[in-house]
Amino acid sequence: MGLEVTAERRAAGGGLRAAGVGVILNHMVKYQQLDRTLAALADPTRRGVVERLGRDGVATVSELAEPAGISLTGMKKHIRVLEEAGLVASEKVGRTRQCRLGPNRGEVLAAWIDDYRKTVEQRFERLDALLAKRKGEQDGR
Repeated sequence: MGLEVTAERRAAGGGLRAAGVGVILNHMVKYQQLDRTLAALADPTRRGVVERLGRDGVATVSELAEPAGISLTGMKKHIRVLEEAGLVASEKVGRTRQCRLGPNRGEVLAAWIDDYRKTVEQRFERLDALLAKRKGEQDGR
């Protein structure tokens, strides 16, 4: 099913409609997980947590906070952001909170990057074709 923006919708400031269905697509919903993942990974402390958990498997909040030089409360806030993105999962074990990598293994991010890469490659292919055509026109003079 293709997407189209009709002249009327554009003039009215409207969004995309699925052709033949008349349903407005909400891109915010489509990209919520990607947005949460990118926002979570935008912070170097959170990237460090994900890298450490990927390397070590499990760590307590205290073990994660100490090398970062931040308070337990500060690290808990970072962990909460990572949990909301699905990048980290934590559980209370005795008096500590243990963290490990969560269910989001970056598939959404990897898929978006792959789609973006394909789009850029297609643009370069079209540019190459245009340059080759123009070069052929110049050589034919």
